[in-house]
Amino acid sequence: MTLRLERDGAIARLLIDRPARRNAMNQAMWEEMPRLIGEAMADDAVRVLILASAAPGLFCAGADIDEFARCSADADWRVANQAAIRSTQYALAHAEKPVIAAIDGDCVGGGCGLAIACDLRIAAPAARIGITPAKLGIVYSLFDTKLLVDLVGPARAKRILFTGALHDAADALAIGLVDEIAPDPRAAADTLARAIAANAQHSVRSAKAIICRILDGQADDDATTLALFRDAFARPDFTEGVTAFREKRRPDF
Repeated sequence: MTLRLERDGAIARLLIDRPARRNAMNQAMWEEMPRLIGEAMADDAVRVLILASAAPGLFCAGADIDEFARCSADADWRVANQAAIRSTQYALAHAEKPVIAAIDGDCVGGGCGLAIACDLRIAAPAARIGITPAKLGIVYSLFDTKLLVDLVGPARAKRILFTGALHDAADALAIGLVDEIAPDPRAAADTLARAIAANAQHSVRSAKAIICRILDGQADDDATTLALFRDAFARPDFTEGVTAFREKRRPDF
């Protein structure tokens, strides 16, 4: 088993478990990951998803280069591989619920693609992060590249892609590739996930949906986003939040 989904109350963890290959993603894993993401999104008990390595000291070394070497001459495989990677990236980036990457080791190439498709990224001090197609003679897709540009800006994205350099955690934090450095990224991700899970989920998910629309190019409200604002006042979360505020207690969402 190279991927598995575990649940712990409001927190789900999607674990990459291929330590002998530094969690490199093969075709079967790219095809399986969207299904597991969808399973977490469909579970009403789950409020936050954490993407992490099952084994400590790892995240994901990227795509399986040995599989590239074996299969790259097959045009059908190239089409299927591209589609599977895009499906995974899209599923993470557009997941209804927040997704946190816990980066406890090298996060390279396709592994970095997984991380930047998540909403938030927490890295270990020893983590190394980079995107290396220029060192392999391959091309990063437009969707992946847009995720990178949205995160760090066009000039830094160019530098990352042109050089293929690996960045240490401190540098990655400085340029916006990660949001936090923690000695134990999984524990820090759990703490953050529980803080998010304690809030009004309609507010959290609507905020993510609106930010996704902005990143996809929407610049003003439409009927859907206007309704998100108006309809919130009629939801139980609003009643509980206001009641708890007036009673000076913590809301129970």
